[in-house]
Parts: sequence; structure tokens; C-alpha cells
Amino acid sequence: MKNGELQLGLIGAGGIGRTHIERINTTLQGARVVAVSDAMQEHGRKVAASYGCTFFSNGEELIHRPEIDAVIVTTIDQFHAQYVKAAIKAGKYVFCEKPLAPKASICREIVDAEIAGGKQLVQVGFMRRYDYGYRQLKKYISERTYGEPLMLHCAHRNPSVPESYDTPMAVENSMIHEIDVLRWLLNEDYATAEVVFPKKTRHAHKNLQDPQIMMLTTKSGVRIDVEAFVCAGYGYDIKCEVCCEDGIISLPEPSNAMIRTNASRIYPICKDWSDRFVDAYNTEFQEWINCCKAGRVDGPSAWDGYVGQVTAAAASKARDTQTIVKIDLEECPDFYKSKKAAPMPR
Repeated sequence: MKNGELQLGLIGAGGIGRTHIERINTTLQGARVVAVSDAMQEHGRKVAASYGCTFFSNGEELIHRPEIDAVIVTTIDQFHAQYVKAAIKAGKYVFCEKPLAPKASICREIVDAEIAGGKQLVQVGFMRRYDYGYRQLKKYISERTYGEPLMLHCAHRNPSVPESYDTPMAVENSMIHEIDVLRWLLNEDYATAEVVFPKKTRHAHKNLQDPQIMMLTTKSGVRIDVEAFVCAGYGYDIKCEVCCEDGIISLPEPSNAMIRTNASRIYPICKDWSDRFVDAYNTEFQEWINCCKAGRVDGPSAWDGYVGQVTAAAASKARDTQTIVKIDLEECPDFYKSKKAAPMPR
């Protein structure tokens, strides 16, 4: 650390990476991104220079620099595991944007590497756990304020998606957030997955079946339906309704001003994920920074990343086969049942 601030290195200087540099270096406290690496070296150098960071052409070199206390991985998905494993080997805390890795088997390799190292160092970027509304739901569900949860009705709507967004991405890139946050809300694993296709919207391109509905059943029997409608047109809209024995709990709407004009009342809807979850991202990274300095990991773990990909793989199989798929998941290792403090590397 330098002057009480964590010295962070970021690998992957694309859109989300630059957003994280901006929030850490201008909004949050206790850390600073001082080093950047990117496979597109000309682009990476420009990003590094714009934030006064040192550029490294090699991500592993950045990780092993003694002045770097912790690492943020925001590369494209297939390179996540490479750098997360390198950080584990170096004994450094690492924040990895979701998914931990594209395949559950590779996530499991990361889990095994972390357990073998004896320190919990990995956090996965499931930012919805840090949204104030979801945290309210978590409190009510955990305290059983309105009895046992029985059913959850959820929606994940985007105004539009690019041509590169295809049918599998609804589960693997969009509803993966619901897969994680709903498991966290209920504090139990899933037993089965199913995906069905309603009538296709005319706004979906030829390689995209939209909307889709993913249905999950937890081990205790809670039934969940998640609608993914990524060509909804009207805005970015996230819904979650928890039906309990003695009441219904709904995710609150973002706090936006009401506008009265032309004989109408208008409540603006967020345009995209960065607008809707900006506060969640800020809270996520501030808590990660604080925990790194305290020598522990409190957020979504490598095991959570693994479970997310196991569940997503089952849902993908269910989508492709149009069957109900059983989710086979081993018992969570004791290593992840209690948070293990790890000293900051010197």
C-alpha cells in the first residue's frame, strides 16, 4: 500500500474496465488503479496514459509486480481464468468480473487452486448483491418476516441488443445475474432448470429467440420464473417479486423524479445496466477495497462463480433439449463455508 491506499492493477481496459478505473480513482476511497494491461496494446497504452497509470503489455507481469496489492480482471470471458489463477499463485486478492470462467469445469479448476493455496482471495463481480433494493429483499427473506418464500417472479428486460447477442446469451450473459442473486436471496441451491420460448417478438434478429423464460426449482421446492426480454424497447427494467406465506415483497423501483407534462405523469426508466446499478457497483467495489485492506473476502466467492456456471449450463441444456434438467452439484467445501482472512501481501 502507498499512503494508506491499495495499489491496484487492472487487466482488460475495455468499457467496463475503464468504468471501474473511473469509479475507483475519482469516487471511492482507500485504493487507486495504478497499472493497466490490455491485449490491444495501443488502446491499453492510451487508457493507461489517460488515468496516469503504468502500462504493462503482459498481464502476468502486472500481477507479479511487488507494488501491486490486488488485481481486477475485466478481460473478455475466455481469459478470466488465466489471470485469476496467476493472482492466486501470487497470493494476491483478485476481483473478476462475471463469469468467473465460461465453463463450469474451468471454474472448478479455480476453486481447487484457491483451496490448494489455503487462502480465499477471489471475488466474482455479481453486483446485484450490493443493490440496496435486493439487500432489502434479503433482510425480509432471511428474517422470515412474511413467512416462507414460495414463489419468485422476475424479469430482465433490455431496450435492445446488438446482432452479436444470440439465443444462448439470454441465459449465459443476462439471466446469470438472476441465477446468482436469487440463490443468494434464498440461501439455497437449485434442483432443476427449464427454459421455454414464448412467441418471438418481431424486434428480435434471426439468431435470437426473444423473449425466453427460465424456470428454476430450489432444493426446498421454491419455484422461480425469470423472463428475459432483451428487445423490450422501452428501457432497462429489472423486476423481482417474492411471494411468501404472509405477504408479497417486491424489488423497489430506482428512485427517479416524476415528471408532469402534456397532461401526463412520467416516471423515467433506466436506459441500461450502468445507469440502473451504478450505486451497486460503487458499493461493491468500496466493500471489496475495505475487505482487501482488512485481509478477507466477504463477497461472491469462486465457489459462487462455479455454482453459477453449473446452473447456467443446466439451463442451457434445458433450453436446447426443451426438457427439465436436474442440476447436479456437490456439497460446498468447508473452505467456503466460513470466510478465511488472508494477510495482505507485502
